[in-house]
Amino acid sequence: MGNFLTSSIGKKVIMSLSGLFLISFLCIHLALNLLMLVDSSGDLFNQGAHFMATNPLIKIVEPILMLGFVIHILWASILTLQNRKARPTRYAMNSQSQNATWSSRNMYILGAMILVFLVIHMYNFWINIKLPAFGNTALAHIVVDGVKMEDTYTLVADLFRNSIAYCVLYIAGAILLGLHITHGFWSAFQSVGFSNAIWRKRLECVAYFFAFVFAVGFGIIPIYFIIVG
Repeated sequence: MGNFLTSSIGKKVIMSLSGLFLISFLCIHLALNLLMLVDSSGDLFNQGAHFMATNPLIKIVEPILMLGFVIHILWASILTLQNRKARPTRYAMNSQSQNATWSSRNMYILGAMILVFLVIHMYNFWINIKLPAFGNTALAHIVVDGVKMEDTYTLVADLFRNSIAYCVLYIAGAILLGLHITHGFWSAFQSVGFSNAIWRKRLECVAYFFAFVFAVGFGIIPIYFIIVG
């Protein structure tokens, strides 16, 4: 087992499984964020965010999620460095361009750009919510249906309303995420052995579906606040 985990195939399997786990988190995260678009009062979003912050199961999953991010990033970096050492010279670039998409050839670059966005995103939101002493915005509290909770909606909405630069960054992050998933989703199944000529085409279609949903779903949120205010 130890040899498998340290082997190239083992690292790919771990990276793939962690990536699929993160996609499941993104589905939940997007569903929660889209509540901001269906209730301008912010109550629905605040209730959803409060549930996520106080639910015991979520509290257990949260450190696992953080570990998933770390493992995915670490293993991707290790595999990229190993591949570059194995192929120190660039060869058959024209053939490679014809046989692979731009996203598949630049997965690590896309991942690195998403990581930059993630760090900024966590500084603006996660730290302000979880570690207010280190944040840059004081988080207010409100009462919704008799329950006192943090006014997360106002924190998110005000940042989008007051910073066009962050809106552009957020939209760019959504597009980069979509591009990353177009290759990452189906290749994750390939790494765990669930792929053949028929299933690869099907998985590619699912990958493009997720990529479109995430890119448009996350990207439309700052656009909504720019237009509606």
